[in-house]
Amino acid sequence: MASRLTLPTLLREIRDCTHCAAHLPHGPRPILRASATARLLIIGQAPGAKVQASGVAWQDQSGDRLRDWLGVDETTFYDEAQVAIVPMGFCYPGPGKNGDLPPRPECAPLWHPRLLPLMPAVQLTLLVGSYAQEHVLGDAAKESLTETVRAFESYLPRYFPLAHPSPRNGIWLRKHAWFDKDCLPALRRRVRAALG
Repeated sequence: MASRLTLPTLLREIRDCTHCAAHLPHGPRPILRASATARLLIIGQAPGAKVQASGVAWQDQSGDRLRDWLGVDETTFYDEAQVAIVPMGFCYPGPGKNGDLPPRPECAPLWHPRLLPLMPAVQLTLLVGSYAQEHVLGDAAKESLTETVRAFESYLPRYFPLAHPSPRNGIWLRKHAWFDKDCLPALRRRVRAALG
């Protein structure tokens, strides 16, 4: 009889992954957090250079802003028993012309279908940025990130689409005041409910 895959076994396999090594200018360093008890799942883009160096997901300015949006402190955010962090790409893809390169396209299709079913307690999944939204929502995603985020209520209670909290998105945030006014209060309520 074949043995059943366990989450700790799969996480070890993912952390040892070198599948995209030839395409990663800084080498592979898969960064994720997951547990069978996590009630909140964050699917973002891919680690940036600072996170690649530290090995700690969202330990940068984007993470500071994301925690503020969620209304949670660092202790809660990094409590693996409550919060899972499973990006579209687990390794830093390297720098591009205007910010980092996109997440490697092989990563999510390779690992998400095996990993996500091993987290049965997830109550709410945050889709941070267009890569996560397009991958997870598929045809249900709107024509732009702005439209998808504005329609956040239509994806509840399972998903909550968000803009990326990068400092580079300051112009987008200033341009779309409804995000602060409508999305963030609803997001904080949903996060509180998911975390119990």
